[in-house]
Amino acid sequence: MAVLGGKVKPYTEIQQNNTIIRTFSFDLNEEELVWHRDHNDRNVKVLTGEGWKVQMDNQLPKEIKRGDTFFIPKETYHRVIKGTTDLVVKITED
Repeated sequence: MAVLGGKVKPYTEIQQNNTIIRTFSFDLNEEELVWHRDHNDRNVKVLTGEGWKVQMDNQLPKEIKRGDTFFIPKETYHRVIKGTTDLVVKITED
Protein backbone atom coordinates (compact mmCIF):
# COMPACT_ATOMS: atom_id res chain seq x y z
CA MET A 1 0.00 0.00 0.00
CA ALA A 2 1.15 3.53 -0.73
CA VAL A 3 0.87 6.39 1.75
CA LEU A 4 0.05 9.80 0.34
CA GLY A 5 -0.79 12.85 2.45
CA GLY A 6 -0.97 10.65 5.56
CA LYS A 7 -3.59 8.34 4.01
CA VAL A 8 -3.00 4.71 3.05
CA LYS A 9 -3.79 4.18 -0.63
CA PRO A 10 -5.26 0.93 -2.06
CA TYR A 11 -2.30 0.32 -4.37
CA THR A 12 1.45 0.03 -4.57
CA GLU A 13 3.43 2.05 -7.07
CA ILE A 14 6.81 2.70 -8.59
CA GLN A 15 7.42 6.23 -9.84
CA GLN A 16 10.09 7.41 -12.25
CA ASN A 17 9.99 11.00 -13.49
CA ASN A 18 6.44 11.57 -14.82
CA THR A 19 5.61 7.85 -15.17
CA ILE A 20 3.95 5.71 -12.48
CA ILE A 21 3.46 1.93 -12.52
CA ARG A 22 0.56 1.30 -10.14
CA THR A 23 -0.72 -2.09 -8.94
CA PHE A 24 -4.13 -2.73 -7.39
CA SER A 25 -4.46 -6.16 -5.75
CA PHE A 26 -7.47 -8.31 -6.66
CA ASP A 27 -8.07 -9.01 -2.96
CA LEU A 28 -8.26 -5.40 -1.74
CA ASN A 29 -11.34 -4.18 0.09
CA GLU A 30 -13.60 -2.64 -2.58
CA GLU A 31 -14.57 0.14 -0.14
CA GLU A 32 -11.02 1.51 -0.52
CA LEU A 33 -11.69 2.38 -4.19
CA VAL A 34 -13.24 5.81 -3.73
CA TRP A 35 -14.21 8.63 -6.07
CA HIS A 36 -11.32 11.07 -6.34
CA ARG A 37 -9.70 13.77 -8.48
CA ASP A 38 -6.09 14.15 -9.59
CA HIS A 39 -4.14 17.41 -9.81
CA ASN A 40 -2.72 16.65 -13.27
CA ASP A 41 -3.96 15.29 -16.60
CA ARG A 42 -3.22 11.56 -16.82
CA ASN A 43 -2.82 9.10 -19.67
CA VAL A 44 -3.40 5.56 -18.43
CA LYS A 45 -2.42 2.29 -20.12
CA VAL A 46 -3.66 -1.03 -18.74
CA LEU A 47 -0.76 -3.51 -18.52
CA THR A 48 -2.67 -6.38 -16.86
CA GLY A 49 -6.02 -6.98 -15.20
CA GLU A 50 -9.32 -8.73 -15.78
CA GLY A 51 -12.82 -7.61 -14.85
CA TRP A 52 -11.79 -4.11 -13.75
CA LYS A 53 -13.76 -1.00 -14.73
CA VAL A 54 -13.14 2.72 -14.71
CA GLN A 55 -15.96 5.18 -14.09
CA MET A 56 -15.74 8.87 -14.91
CA ASP A 57 -18.03 11.48 -13.35
CA ASN A 58 -21.56 11.35 -14.79
CA GLN A 59 -20.77 8.27 -16.90
CA LEU A 60 -21.47 4.56 -16.64
CA PRO A 61 -18.58 2.25 -15.70
CA LYS A 62 -16.48 1.05 -18.64
CA GLU A 63 -14.63 -2.28 -18.58
CA ILE A 64 -10.90 -1.99 -19.11
CA LYS A 65 -8.54 -4.71 -20.29
CA ARG A 66 -4.87 -5.22 -21.13
CA GLY A 67 -3.72 -2.81 -23.83
CA ASP A 68 -6.50 -0.27 -23.29
CA THR A 69 -5.55 3.37 -22.91
CA PHE A 70 -7.65 6.22 -21.59
CA PHE A 71 -7.29 9.87 -20.59
CA ILE A 72 -8.29 11.37 -17.24
CA PRO A 73 -8.48 15.19 -17.30
CA LYS A 74 -7.18 16.92 -14.17
CA GLU A 75 -9.76 17.66 -11.46
CA THR A 76 -12.26 15.16 -12.99
CA TYR A 77 -13.91 12.81 -10.49
CA HIS A 78 -13.33 9.14 -11.29
CA ARG A 79 -12.87 5.73 -9.68
CA VAL A 80 -11.87 2.18 -10.48
CA ILE A 81 -14.13 -0.79 -9.79
CA LYS A 82 -12.57 -4.01 -8.57
CA GLY A 83 -11.91 -6.90 -10.95
CA THR A 84 -10.89 -10.54 -10.58
CA THR A 85 -7.08 -10.31 -11.03
CA ASP A 86 -4.48 -7.72 -10.06
CA LEU A 87 -4.71 -4.50 -12.06
CA VAL A 88 -1.42 -2.97 -13.22
CA VAL A 89 -1.50 0.38 -15.03
CA LYS A 90 1.10 2.73 -16.44
CA ILE A 91 0.22 6.36 -15.69
CA THR A 92 1.88 9.27 -17.47
CA GLU A 93 1.16 12.74 -16.14
CA ASP A 94 1.15 15.84 -18.32
